[in-house]
Amino acid sequence: MHEFSYKDGRLMAESKALQEVAQRYGTPLYVYSKHSVIDHCRAIEGAFDGRPHVTYYAVKANANRTILRLIAGEGLGADVGSKGELYLARTAGFLPEKITFSGVGKRDDEILYALKEGILAFNVESREEIEVLNQIAGEVHLRARLLLRVNLDIDAGGHAYVSTSLKQNKFGIDWRDAREVLTWAAGLPNIDVRGIHSHIGSQITREETFVAAARAIGALVEELRGAGLLVEELDFGGGFGVQYHGFLSHPKIPAEEPEAPHLSAAALVRHVIPVLAGTGCRISIQPGRSIIAHAGVLLVRVLYRKETNEKTFIIVDGGMNDLIRPSLYHSHHQIVPLTVTGAAAEKVDVVGPLCESGDFFAQGRQVPRVARGEYLALMGAGAYGYVLSSNYNARLRPAEILVDGDECAVIRARERLEDL
Repeated sequence: MHEFSYKDGRLMAESKALQEVAQRYGTPLYVYSKHSVIDHCRAIEGAFDGRPHVTYYAVKANANRTILRLIAGEGLGADVGSKGELYLARTAGFLPEKITFSGVGKRDDEILYALKEGILAFNVESREEIEVLNQIAGEVHLRARLLLRVNLDIDAGGHAYVSTSLKQNKFGIDWRDAREVLTWAAGLPNIDVRGIHSHIGSQITREETFVAAARAIGALVEELRGAGLLVEELDFGGGFGVQYHGFLSHPKIPAEEPEAPHLSAAALVRHVIPVLAGTGCRISIQPGRSIIAHAGVLLVRVLYRKETNEKTFIIVDGGMNDLIRPSLYHSHHQIVPLTVTGAAAEKVDVVGPLCESGDFFAQGRQVPRVARGEYLALMGAGAYGYVLSSNYNARLRPAEILVDGDECAVIRARERLEDL
């Protein structure tokens, strides 16, 4: 599944040398491996061992149309968080009966659009949202199917900005109130209650965290059924973490210890399926990062070396406007050269060109010595990369390239000045 590796000192995406891709298309540049996307989809699907389920790809992770078509072609569904994501999902070939709509702030026009598209369900997060959903569905003589997002108050760990299931977070309804809310919602004329939904956070790699969440939601399903409520669908959400440290190894680049413990999304699914299967519900999950993160890299070119009494800075042509995760979450992306030269490693800050002190990719990182004009790759950049990019400093968004074997194609052109 990991289609990035060194061959004769050159970093390859499948059978394509990334140095050639960078020189041909320019930098900064996002490059994706087609076969990595497909392999990750199939690994997750295989983890269900034939059990009835739906895997909803979280479109927010990477919304490139070509990537979406690949995932839809594998038979997955889509979870969307806006009218725009729903439009992209439908035009990419996702079936409406395999689409859910999540998010705490769905606008009226987005609800109407989704109802007319005939999506499977809305993952709802408040009483007032249900009231609005009922009203709009009645106005167009349709029934709105919903799953109630419950807040399980489970600490999934990690950065506070990706925590979603603590009682102080904005997401979901307290699980203790689920029976009352669902009983009320089931009595509304234009609402069809299908089940419950949870999502406890992002970049979770610990089996124990997911198993605890599965047990908690399983107990809730039992309680709701005991109260006479129909619970057919159980959406367990996403948050399956991926390896960011030590993604690549080579004798001549600094070694990084992988996160520990680390389990793949497929392995994590296998751990929770026995727990969730006991509910008798149709199970669904919402992987995003775990499908696309390892399938993409961001390529940048060294502009300058700047040495001070305190630090050595490697200034590159990509910045936080291209990949904001390190600045926003202090997230780690392994940084490696496209060509291994055998240069000694040095402790540097890898920074971008923007007028912000927060514009960095790494601080105090051991990286092989590089000079002006050389290229670096930020690994594991396929998820929450381009989708979070911006035109800050009036910089142009990068191109996106898809590699298939020894061929590559532009799947999103680099922006031009006229696009600003």
